Amino acid sequence: MSEIALRDNKVHESPKMNGSLSNGNCIKPQVEGMDENTEETQRKGMTSLLVAPIKADETENSESLLANAEIEYTESEDLKDLEDVEDCLKTLLSGLGSKDWVSVCDALNNVRRLSIFHKEAIVSMLNDVISLTVKSLKNPRSAVCKTAIMTTADLFKSYNDEIIDSLDPLLVQLLLKSSQDKRFVCEAAESALIALTSWVSPNLLLPKLQPYVKNRNPRIRAKASICIARSVRRLGVDGIKTFGVDKLIEIGASQLSDRLPESRDAARALLLELQSAYEKSNVQDSTIVSDEPSLSWEDFCQSKLSPLSAQAVLRVTNTAREGLGMGS
Repeated sequence: MSEIALRDNKVHESPKMNGSLSNGNCIKPQVEGMDENTEETQRKGMTSLLVAPIKADETENSESLLANAEIEYTESEDLKDLEDVEDCLKTLLSGLGSKDWVSVCDALNNVRRLSIFHKEAIVSMLNDVISLTVKSLKNPRSAVCKTAIMTTADLFKSYNDEIIDSLDPLLVQLLLKSSQDKRFVCEAAESALIALTSWVSPNLLLPKLQPYVKNRNPRIRAKASICIARSVRRLGVDGIKTFGVDKLIEIGASQLSDRLPESRDAARALLLELQSAYEKSNVQDSTIVSDEPSLSWEDFCQSKLSPLSAQAVLRVTNTAREGLGMGS
């Protein structure tokens, strides 16, 4: 069943006011001896109203309302299975590449259904599907863009690590969309990034995310930092140790001084996770006889970072530790 619910856009013409009402009664003039230029003046007034500038926020709200009026966004759990899978597969790629935005949205929702109910059916064409989904993510029509974002979230949930080789173009678009001003697109992109960090293995995802913490756009840096903090949390003590605490602590230290609060908050969360994992790892290692004594967290930070960066990191982690001590 199509997710597109087109509204009746038929324009109803207003009755013409030609000097009489529909019941045939004449309208009496309100002003006697009206100036002959009145009609021209009224025409100019109407023109000025038509060309009056529209505020940006009004435009955004209008676009959002129009998109929502024309298309129905269905959550993953509410999607129904396809009636004819074979027929859908035959037209899937042509639908995704269509110039008709309604057809594109239909095809994107079919990709969602296939990934949920018939995962194996599109494995052979997954690269083409992702490529055309990326094209839809770039579409200026918000309805197409949001539907494509919802599609990426379902792809992450269904294909997990299988999608890693095709992830780069999806990732950059999701980071961009989650950083823009259109709220309903931004929120959908943030949900897709949560799905990404929840369903793709963090050890595979982190190398993909790392370059974006150095991006010129501060909003993209912030979103990437949040994704990194989420992914590191999923690594666990052994995973963090294997990936490299030294690599991750450099990311956290660099984002502590970033412009946006989102980046700084994500960096604090990352550093606290690293500190906890490092100290737990030291406790585990203390049971193993070794010629090299393990470094304390403070000594480790000072050995891996510049003096200023180490000081900033230790200020964050020590403050948190003191807060926990006072709370107990």
